[in-house]
Parts: sequence; structure tokens; C-alpha cells
Amino acid sequence: MNQRKVRVLVLAAAMSPFVLGLPGADEHNQTDQKNSNPDWSELIASMERMHMAMGQVPRSGNSDIDFVRLMLPHHQAALDMAKTQLVYGKDPQMRRLAQEIITDQQLEIELMRVWLKQHESIPSEKDQTSAADTDKQLR
Repeated sequence: MNQRKVRVLVLAAAMSPFVLGLPGADEHNQTDQKNSNPDWSELIASMERMHMAMGQVPRSGNSDIDFVRLMLPHHQAALDMAKTQLVYGKDPQMRRLAQEIITDQQLEIELMRVWLKQHESIPSEKDQTSAADTDKQLR
């Protein structure tokens, strides 16, 4: 199995309690663990910042732009979590994985930012339709 697939599986396994709402993912347990474990607190804070940022992304009507806008905070959270792993983690394999995540995610964030700058000024299909309808109404 290649390294990228391993990373995806590790991250999916780590996030599964939050996605599935399993015991341990409820707010009460998170608060208890935040107070006792600074590493856990930092990981949860990274995820909370990601959810807040993603929740504030306005829908553009262009699925490519929406995808990139939502992926930026997702990748930033991965960076933040990987940095936390480097501070608190002991396992050499997980520390190496965290470093690879940092390297890869930083490059991907930069790629997405450049792409977004090039494409955000292009009107979406919805905007083009609205403009065409407005033009017809003015005639």
C-alpha cells in the first residue's frame, strides 16, 4: 500500500469517532479530555477551527471553487494536527507521517490558493445565467 493511502487511512481512523458520533466524541468527553491532555486539546481545537471556517464558506455555485474553498481549512487543520503530533508524538513512524503531511499539505494549500486566484474572477454558470436573464429583461 502506498504512503498516501496509509496517510488517508490513518487520518480516517483518527477522525471516525467524530464523523460517526461514537462514544468519546461527544462534547462532555471532549471537554474532560481537553482539560487533562494538552495534545488532545490542540487536536480538538484544530478541528473546531476547521469546522468553523468551513461553515463560513459561502456557496459560489461553482463546484470546483466550492471544493477548493472548503478544502483549504481542511488542509490547514491537517497541518495544525500534524504539528501537534510533532510536539507530543513519540512514535517515529507517526512523527515521520506528520512531517510528510506537513510537506504535502503546504504544497497543496499553495496550489489551491494559486488556482483559486486564477478562477474566482471567472463568473459561475449561475452568475452567467443571471446576467443573461437580466440582459433580456432590460431589452
